[in-house]
Amino acid sequence: MLQHTPAEAGFDADRLAAIDGFVQSRYLDSGKLPHAQLLIARDGRIAHFSHLGAARENGEAVDDQSLFRIASMTKPITSLAFMMLVEEAKVALDTPVHHVLPELKGVGVYNGGGAGVPFATKPTAEPMRMVDLLRHTAGFTYSFQNRSNVDAAYREGRIENWHGNLDLNGFVGALGQIPLEFSPGEQWNYSVATDVLGAVIERVAGMTLDAFFATRIFEPLGMHDTFFQVPEDKLDRLTDCYTLAQGKGRVMYDRGAESAWARRPKLLSGGGGLVSSALDYHRFCTMCLNGGELDGVRIIGRKTLDLMTQNHLPGGSDLASMSQSLFSEATNAGVGFGLGFAVTQDVAATLVPGSVGEYYWGGMFSTAFFIDPVERLHMIFMTQLSPSNTYPIRRELKTMIYAALT
Repeated sequence: MLQHTPAEAGFDADRLAAIDGFVQSRYLDSGKLPHAQLLIARDGRIAHFSHLGAARENGEAVDDQSLFRIASMTKPITSLAFMMLVEEAKVALDTPVHHVLPELKGVGVYNGGGAGVPFATKPTAEPMRMVDLLRHTAGFTYSFQNRSNVDAAYREGRIENWHGNLDLNGFVGALGQIPLEFSPGEQWNYSVATDVLGAVIERVAGMTLDAFFATRIFEPLGMHDTFFQVPEDKLDRLTDCYTLAQGKGRVMYDRGAESAWARRPKLLSGGGGLVSSALDYHRFCTMCLNGGELDGVRIIGRKTLDLMTQNHLPGGSDLASMSQSLFSEATNAGVGFGLGFAVTQDVAATLVPGSVGEYYWGGMFSTAFFIDPVERLHMIFMTQLSPSNTYPIRRELKTMIYAALT
């Protein structure tokens, strides 16, 4: 594990240390968060790695071996996996999705109905393309958006349940029976699109998603603690996970010792299924910062990663103007969306320090990461509380990290 002192990495040591004090007093001592872990690196070398709170109720402290459910931080990994297949010319960004997933051929746009009344649909203006899956412009949604008859149909079919009735093929088949919320490319909505991308990877690569991740990404990168199912001999390292319940505050959602993540999910979720560690995700971020290579192993081409981290929203627009989403992992002003990441376009509009071209995302259990290629800086934050928009801690951390740069 390569490390810098804060000074060697260009940080004010006292200001970095103050971040831990802030997180401890505001979030842990108050009971808002169960635990927290913060990794900050410059040029791939760790400059700060702190562990706060207990990994499990009345248990041992969080440490560098702790495992966390990273939820939507799975999405950049799935997106990268797809782009590896693009590099092999097995599929392209403008390939219509139904060429690989024929179950989605002819899916129309919502035009009335639902809630017991048969759906009416109209044809899409353009076919759904692979790029729409990567940038969330496909017309899909999430059941937890709670704003339309389409997401109500997702809930009714329980199509997103990882341990439910559907595998990835059944999931795609179910989506083929539900209208899109809008014509592909016309709006942005945070959605199951990356799960659909996982099904594309399986069909194009001819192997299961977990096998592709393991053989093509995790093993070459030395990410030995990242998986859909926590192995029995590592289960003692999985942290407790909480959710916020109305009127009750923080309640247990998934106990590490008897976790649902100890079982192999029926639905392998490229949109949110992985467990990982801060050190493993650090290896992933360092590979990205290095232009696709780590320790002599190239995972993806430098120019492919450049393409992924540009804004792909139509017309160069930002999420504030295109988003229909009631929930996403990003604040929207000044932020575009690339192929698997949010991308900062206009730092002033975000109202938070940063750099043009930095890219990032988070997960529903309040984990987060960002990569700043200008400052050669990346951050990984781990905790376990849903929903992720409960507290403004991501913005606070980012502000304090940039304030510590010298």
